[in-house]
Amino acid sequence: MAKYSIVVPFHNEEENVTVLYARLKQVMEQVGESFELVLVDDGSSDRTYKLLEEIAAVDSRVLVVKLRRNFGQTSALAAGFDHASGEFILAMDGDLQHDPNEIPSFLEKLDEGYDVVSGWRRERIDNFVMRRIPSRCANWLMARLSGVDIHDFGTTFKAYRREVIHNIPLYGEMHRFIPALASWYGASICEIPIRNVNRERGKSHYGIGRTFRVFFDLLTIRFLLKYMSRPLHFFGGFGALGILGGSVMAMILLGMKILHPAMNVMGNHEPMFVVGSVLIVSGIQMLAIGLLGELQVRHYYTGQHPASYAVDRLVRLASPDEQNILSERQDGSF
Repeated sequence: MAKYSIVVPFHNEEENVTVLYARLKQVMEQVGESFELVLVDDGSSDRTYKLLEEIAAVDSRVLVVKLRRNFGQTSALAAGFDHASGEFILAMDGDLQHDPNEIPSFLEKLDEGYDVVSGWRRERIDNFVMRRIPSRCANWLMARLSGVDIHDFGTTFKAYRREVIHNIPLYGEMHRFIPALASWYGASICEIPIRNVNRERGKSHYGIGRTFRVFFDLLTIRFLLKYMSRPLHFFGGFGALGILGGSVMAMILLGMKILHPAMNVMGNHEPMFVVGSVLIVSGIQMLAIGLLGELQVRHYYTGQHPASYAVDRLVRLASPDEQNILSERQDGSF
């Protein structure tokens, strides 16, 4: 088993594949520890997979994971994490905007005992209005809502201990919130500054639409961090308030009817009657939703978790030791 696994998702990055592989190989060989490169093709329509396949054919330290279609960056990372065998796992983008020469800085922090090491693009060079302002607002909100005091949740350039990342289910666009989810498990987190490099080749897959979707994910993360294992505490609270408020209104109306039998309660206090009824019914519904949520939580912790991706094939060259074992088995069969 390798000590370090470098996970890189690719989607239509044919111009960057071989360059990134060469840089990663050079840096990791200088580190001097065993490593593997887990390169994930996320349904590319160009020559990305063919180039990855050629790389895997000559280097046994490379594992190529080909997904059946484009599942998105989070699912591609999840596929890479699931197939990585290293004690420490580092993730980065495949567009050369993350400098492989900074990998040793991440590994040093892991060796110091941190569970998650997150990159921080301290000096960003992308568009100020379309990227930097929305990103700054999202990062500030995320830090406040999650209680994790880091500046850059959005970058993929992060390093993890194997046992930490394998405890975090990834789906949707949740890869950017891994530090927040890891904090829920008690992981120790630190942040190191990284360079923000301009894309050298190819076309960016990021747009303003993805930035806006982050704000919706913030609500999800806040709910998950506080009520993931006890949804009844959230929905039940609103349900109890609704039932209490509706019951008070009903008791008031009942008291009026008892004290004044001739009074037409429906005619004189119809709005109050309707509001009280709606509050009681809504409160019961919220309690039911909370109970259903509790059942889902129980199922989550006791059942099998389906993957958010589908693998088409795995490509890896057998190592010299594996080739020797295979040859011995073949010789023994004759």
